[in-house]
Amino acid sequence: MAKKSMIARDVKRSATVVRFAEKRATLKAKVKDPNLNFDEKQAAIQALQKLPRNASPSRMRNRCNLTGRPRGYYRKFGLCRNKLREVIMQGAAPGVVKASW
Repeated sequence: MAKKSMIARDVKRSATVVRFAEKRATLKAKVKDPNLNFDEKQAAIQALQKLPRNASPSRMRNRCNLTGRPRGYYRKFGLCRNKLREVIMQGAAPGVVKASW
């Protein structure tokens, strides 16, 4: 089980990402726009840098939905490897069977 503070920090980060997503997208579009002049692009870059660091989606961490564990995460199931194995053994994961040959 991950520390509650780390899980809460990640939840807070994801809320920040959602809150600033539209603003980040418009600023990044301005930076990439070839028709804008140099000064307007510089202003957009400055505004982008003034946004909170946690507004960037790359700072979010995938965590297990059951335990909050950040390592060994499987995106398809939203679980870490340990809990995924337990769920599969119980037969609760659809379409997954234990390998045998």
